Amino acid sequence: MATLLNTDPSLVVVQKDIGGRTLTIETGVIGRQAGATVIAHYGGSTVLASVVRAAPREGIDFFPLTVDYREKTPAAGKFPGGFKKREGPPSEKEILTMRMIDRPIRPLFPDGFLDEVMIQVFVLSHDQENDTDVLAGTAASAALAISDIPFEGPIATVRVGRIHTDDGPRFVVNPTVSQMEYSDMDVVVAGHKDGLNMIEVGAAEVSEEATLAALEFGSEHIKDILALIGELSAKAGRAKVAGELHLPTPEITAKVASVAGAEMTAARKIKGKKDRNNAVDALRKKVLDGHFPLKTDGTYGEYAASLKNRTMAKEAFKRLEEKTTRRLIVEERTRADGRQPTEIRPLAGKVGILARTHGSAMFQRGETQSICTVTLGTGKDEQIIDGLIPEYSKKFTLHYNFPPFSTGEVKRISAPGRREIGHGALAERSLLAVLPSAEEFPYTIRVVSDITESNGSSSMASVCGGCLALMDAGVPIRATCAGISVGRFADDHDANELFVTDIIGEEDFFGDMDFKVAGTREGITGIQLDLKTRGLSMPQIRTILDQARIGRLEIIEVMERIIDKPRESISPLAPRLITLHIDPEKIGKLIGPGGKTIRSLQDRWTVTIDVDDDGTVQLAGLNAETIEGARAEIEALCEEIKVGTVYTGKVVSMKDFGAFIELAPGTDGMCHISELAEGYVKSVSDVVKLGDMVKVKVINVDEQGRIKLSRKAVLAEENRAKQGT
Repeated sequence: MATLLNTDPSLVVVQKDIGGRTLTIETGVIGRQAGATVIAHYGGSTVLASVVRAAPREGIDFFPLTVDYREKTPAAGKFPGGFKKREGPPSEKEILTMRMIDRPIRPLFPDGFLDEVMIQVFVLSHDQENDTDVLAGTAASAALAISDIPFEGPIATVRVGRIHTDDGPRFVVNPTVSQMEYSDMDVVVAGHKDGLNMIEVGAAEVSEEATLAALEFGSEHIKDILALIGELSAKAGRAKVAGELHLPTPEITAKVASVAGAEMTAARKIKGKKDRNNAVDALRKKVLDGHFPLKTDGTYGEYAASLKNRTMAKEAFKRLEEKTTRRLIVEERTRADGRQPTEIRPLAGKVGILARTHGSAMFQRGETQSICTVTLGTGKDEQIIDGLIPEYSKKFTLHYNFPPFSTGEVKRISAPGRREIGHGALAERSLLAVLPSAEEFPYTIRVVSDITESNGSSSMASVCGGCLALMDAGVPIRATCAGISVGRFADDHDANELFVTDIIGEEDFFGDMDFKVAGTREGITGIQLDLKTRGLSMPQIRTILDQARIGRLEIIEVMERIIDKPRESISPLAPRLITLHIDPEKIGKLIGPGGKTIRSLQDRWTVTIDVDDDGTVQLAGLNAETIEGARAEIEALCEEIKVGTVYTGKVVSMKDFGAFIELAPGTDGMCHISELAEGYVKSVSDVVKLGDMVKVKVINVDEQGRIKLSRKAVLAEENRAKQGT
């Protein structure tokens, strides 16, 4: 790997073999006005990562970390798609990568650090085999590590695949795009010297043991990358400057605890979310107004001092609520809604709740509720994904919506944000493993999950509700899929820990983690770990996966009492699809000059026809009759005419002895007068006229390829069918 400007004396370069390819990280030449900039190369792919810090904004009470990742199309020798030949808003892939970078990094800043930090990552080169999402996470961490920002990392990110070979399955670190096509696992894991702190998994019903083995494998390679970043920091790192940490003083913390401690404990034991929040809000107002009022009748200095104390009191109150919640769970085994540590909230659900959708379901878990719908479409409805890797289409998408009313709030209504896109991607990944193949079920599938109530684990509710809706739509999924979330709480010394099943929103907010696991009875299909504490060890992850499996199976039992298997047939409102195969050399004949033939077929039968280069033809229509008619005509046009097949053809010529009927453009058959109708026919014109469309059955194809047809045979079959009913 050639380095940039490798003659510049300020250039610092470190290299290490990772998975059979050289990972190179360099700094010192590019972007020297930023806080720190690195360029990372892996294979033929290159990313630039920069970090910049600024003083905190006045009155801010949260850590304003911004992470941005962009895939520049010149990196793969491409032009941007669309009318404007300039990159536009971030794609879903870019947004998901931003989240992947943010989540393991965010918890590793000092408590009370509120400086603005911006991380930007650009893809400069992409070889279309070594994807840049995990490389971007490592590069961002390396830039933070050599900057003066008090980052308590570094972290490294790797992808793990499991490839099935003749010698059995084997794990591969940072598999190529081509290798991933043969992998039954897509595991992205990030970690530091003390453990793992971010996990993303998409898998084809993989066991807990195999998942743990993949994480172990990934963690070994994380250590190698951490050593490489450590070498870079030793050569080019700057001294860390923490600056002012915005924490409440010990005096204010003690005062808030003394005046609100007992009432906070009582408020946190109220079981209903709304009542509990109202009680906490009332206590907050009482503490702030009664003990930390704003001084508006003195000097500005006195007002500013009172405002500062009130701000610190707000933070102290929030920390008291968190500490009280954690103490109740860890020491008294008392969760906010009164459940035991592994107890799942009450479950309810129903399918077929909406009249005009192709499939629908409502799933409720405690105070979290999702309404899911399924829409079935044709190949024209597939989503085309155009990025740095070769363009491809998606036959399955899941969209997640989180309206403000679901939490009883008034907020600005806007396009889906990073959270909505991330939750939708997790649910989509989790259900993808149980979907039938395109050959078995050629429909394009869209699931929409609208969250109508929310108090934690709405993404896992989307998995459960989406699975129920798919079964209601008649999609032949392989197994029932459910999702559950596990949280962690520990005491002040991080020694006495407790894992709790099915966390609510406040347990997510005040707890150490949100470990989501989705899967079937057979294994795991999706995982997402959001961690606030420093890291998890492998024994901890094993405990979590075992606990999640027990909860998952309990939910599946309830779901299968709502609907135990997919419906036998799809909704009558959904389009009908059939797939047939023609000789690829006949594709031109089917399409016709300028598309004339295929357009005529579509207009005449009111169907849509999609043709692939391999001769696969997909027909979509509103009913079986039109599809079968179009199918028969295509087969007549592109394949040998088969005896016994029924066609709908056009009368193109009439003779005394019978009628010639066009089965397809260029393919005619003769229906003898004796085969036109049951009984004696005096004249052909008594039964048919030129231009009539008639159903006929092929009764013979002679050695010269002449086709003999019978209308009488079709009429006889129809009469027998009527008598049978």
